[in-house]
Amino acid sequence: DEGPLCTEQECPKIHPRCIKVDSSQCCPVCREKKNYCEFRGKVYASLQEFKVSPCEKCRCEPSGEVLCSVAACPQTECVDPEYEPDQCCPICKTGPNCYADTTVIPAGREVKIDDCTICYCTYEEGTWQIEHQATCSKNECQRS
Repeated sequence: DEGPLCTEQECPKIHPRCIKVDSSQCCPVCREKKNYCEFRGKVYASLQEFKVSPCEKCRCEPSGEVLCSVAACPQTECVDPEYEPDQCCPICKTGPNCYADTTVIPAGREVKIDDCTICYCTYEEGTWQIEHQATCSKNECQRS
């Protein structure tokens, strides 16, 4: 019994560590279920999850394949977000804020910019409803 008669000449190579090979198809297939993965010189257990960078998480599949995904960061609630070591997404250390011209002001309260100008960052807690530029109004003022 020589197996099936095949016309296809090129088959994908089988991993050298494959223990169980199925030759019932035209191209031999590895049927071994691995209990580990090799990734960037390290060995991981099947179904083990691991981080390769602050933003990239991977998982060792039972097939021996490693599947990775990159984190999606939510929109920040500030105009001056900062990155922390070992953190993927930036954070707003000073809280929600916006620009009043070139000055960063906190969101949710009126800020007096000069004798004539009051600015306000529109902010609704829990929802990111903030404009990057503050709404400012000029009042009549006394200049000395």
